[in-house]
Amino acid sequence: MQLRRNETVPITETYQYHANRYPQKTAVQIDEMSVSYLEWHQLVCRTAGWLSAKKTKNKRMAFSLPNGLPFLQLFAGAAMAGWTAVPFDPRWSPSECREKLSLCKAELFISDQPFPDLEQTLLLNECLDEINHALVLEPRTFDDEPFYIGFTSGSTGAPKAFIRSHRSWIESFRISSRDFQLSAGDSVVIPGSLFFSHFLYGAMTTLYLGGTVYLLKKFSPSRLENAVARNPVTTLFTVPTMTEALRAENRRIDKPVKVISSGANWSRQAKKAIQKAHPHLSLFDFYGTSEMSFVSVSAPEDFHVKPDSVGRPFHNVDVAIRSSSGEAVRTGEVGKIFVKSPMLFSGYLQEAAAASPIDENGWMTVDDMGWMDEDGYLFITGRENSMIVYGGINIFPEEVEGVLLSHPEVEEAAVIGIRDDYWGEKAAAVIKGKAPVKELKTYCKSRLAPYKVPRMWHYLEQIPHTSGGKVARHLLKEQLQDVIR
Repeated sequence: MQLRRNETVPITETYQYHANRYPQKTAVQIDEMSVSYLEWHQLVCRTAGWLSAKKTKNKRMAFSLPNGLPFLQLFAGAAMAGWTAVPFDPRWSPSECREKLSLCKAELFISDQPFPDLEQTLLLNECLDEINHALVLEPRTFDDEPFYIGFTSGSTGAPKAFIRSHRSWIESFRISSRDFQLSAGDSVVIPGSLFFSHFLYGAMTTLYLGGTVYLLKKFSPSRLENAVARNPVTTLFTVPTMTEALRAENRRIDKPVKVISSGANWSRQAKKAIQKAHPHLSLFDFYGTSEMSFVSVSAPEDFHVKPDSVGRPFHNVDVAIRSSSGEAVRTGEVGKIFVKSPMLFSGYLQEAAAASPIDENGWMTVDDMGWMDEDGYLFITGRENSMIVYGGINIFPEEVEGVLLSHPEVEEAAVIGIRDDYWGEKAAAVIKGKAPVKELKTYCKSRLAPYKVPRMWHYLEQIPHTSGGKVARHLLKEQLQDVIR
């Protein structure tokens, strides 16, 4: 197919091919409900036709739905129609939905439950009935405009809305095929909420490649264990909290399964524990962000060689480590991580009129700090805006947290900076677990420079998290600023 300069094919471009080649193959299975590739292609084409008949200005559709076929159907249908899909977290309150609708300016808002205060709300069942009677839209090309607006987890503040193009995701699909070794022969379990881009991407890349998606309506260790045991599963998309939940409940995966994990720091100790409990698993741990997509991957063999690394850059990614003045640093020296790749996002919705976060040479950063060794492996030390400045010395919370989490009686740990008139900031450790303070101080002193050992300690039964599962550092600071002494 010959494309014009700014023209692109949508992320749904392969569906017709799959429907023609193996029409009865399962595309999506949810519990006992199964949808073939022929049915899936027809559903997406009708959804696209329904949207194309809508007379709207900006072609943006928001929806607040739980995991299920309608979520995937609406997302893919919007992509095929040249619309922009804006998934909402089903846990958001009406006021939060109103705020996000004002931000993204979506003219359609679809939900499985009524929102009386939102005039543009359409009920899902009514929409699905209209879609069943809609004309089929034949696949086509169009200008490469945004097809997806998502929301970051907001670990250090309010979530930002990021914009993605078809071209960036299609390039990501191709690199998944190469570096994750995914193909049409894979059967992939998606256990987490499709609102999160990691799980949504896992489902959509599987459908692009022609594999089978096994979608869980809701995550639990027992549901995941059953899904893997009952189906011919080859691959699992997950985050560290899920694999830890499997291990904590002694759930078994007794078949060879490829695990593709991201979303939070996965410590060496946690990886070792999951490998010991589940020796059949092949662990792929990748570093990436909503803005930069895939950056580096630690394949199963990499963990044994460089267990503390986040792997080497993907095949289509360039990584540079720079000083505060913008100069390249020496090998092994910590600096800010810059990334250049064809998978970068298109910008933040809130800053559409501002300068692009991508410079004139195609490089960008999200202010993560790290270093590269002589073998090209990348190591993350922390995020610049979570860094603690103690008497002029920089402390990265993630490094201290890694040490604390390696203690057998620490279930979870977070390190934050608390204002101090003399030092500027002091490192405060927030612990969920039974290890006493004195023991933890000694443990840290044997593994860290003295200035990195937390000066204040506090215990919580639950550490607050963002909706994406990351530690909500800004909430911890608010809670503990006047509590820890």
